[in-house]
Amino acid sequence: MSLRRTLAATFAAATAVSIAAVPATAAEAPSVQAIRQLASGLNQAWSIDFLPDGTGLFTQKDAKTISKIDKAGKVTTVQTIPGVSVTAEAGLLGIAVSPKYATDETVFIYYTTSSDNRIAKLKLGQTPTPIVTGIPRGSQYHHGGRIRFGPDGYLYAGTGDGQNGANAQNKNSLGGKVLRVTTDGAAAPGNPFNSRVYSYGHRNVQGLTWANGQLYISDIGANKLDELNKIEPGKNYGWPTCEGPCNTAGMTNPVKAWPTSSATPSGLAAYKGSLYMASLKGGTYKLDLNGNGGKLWTNLGRTRDATAGPDGQLYTITPGGLYVSDGS
Repeated sequence: MSLRRTLAATFAAATAVSIAAVPATAAEAPSVQAIRQLASGLNQAWSIDFLPDGTGLFTQKDAKTISKIDKAGKVTTVQTIPGVSVTAEAGLLGIAVSPKYATDETVFIYYTTSSDNRIAKLKLGQTPTPIVTGIPRGSQYHHGGRIRFGPDGYLYAGTGDGQNGANAQNKNSLGGKVLRVTTDGAAAPGNPFNSRVYSYGHRNVQGLTWANGQLYISDIGANKLDELNKIEPGKNYGWPTCEGPCNTAGMTNPVKAWPTSSATPSGLAAYKGSLYMASLKGGTYKLDLNGNGGKLWTNLGRTRDATAGPDGQLYTITPGGLYVSDGS
């Protein structure tokens, strides 16, 4: 075979692999994008964050483990978290690295026990110390679980209503809320109700991110509509009175809503000017700040988390694998 034919064949094969990575229709996807797998064979991977040296730390919900992944994709188990209760949606969920990790070496996790959901802090390899307890858990569902540090240095958590919609409207309950706390678990200064509660009226918050300093969340609906919400402190986002937009006084409508049959959102990332929203119905949504856009990577099946990495790549988690892309 001639050199020209060899190069042409190599280019055609590489192009086919890139296109095959995203078999979405033109109507669904803003563009064809390659995505590369870093790790496979994971046990319900759920969330990822990064140490200052760029090493990824991720949780596996059912395995109850924190693992490291290096830049070459090598996965190493760090530790198993004791006391974690696993059900359909319960287990070891969110993880967040302290913004002061270089000095405090602290990592935060969100997990389910036999009696509640809770947030704990730990140094890797050591026993976790709970800092927020009593977040309602359901028998199987509605645990929330995403935690992220905000631009203000405080820890934010998305919680579920624990399969009891009344919790979402009860400002004395930690269920169905966005919480904002200090690294010791106390109510952060300036919270609207002088408690840990930052916003309420949510059903099952599994995505948190900031774009242009503004907090956005994804919230899983019941059987009608899932939501992308722009969060303002003290606002009521409607559940269980409203699922999606409504005209009820005192309740804040979502930026965008999708049928639960197509979305069921989980993790949320701001990356290169767009929002990337993981979808448990398959693929990841690439959206503008008004929620307009379509799905990418539908061939991956369920996507659980989307996180902008310190290396300039977008990290996507599925239950069984971890991927990187340029997101452009």
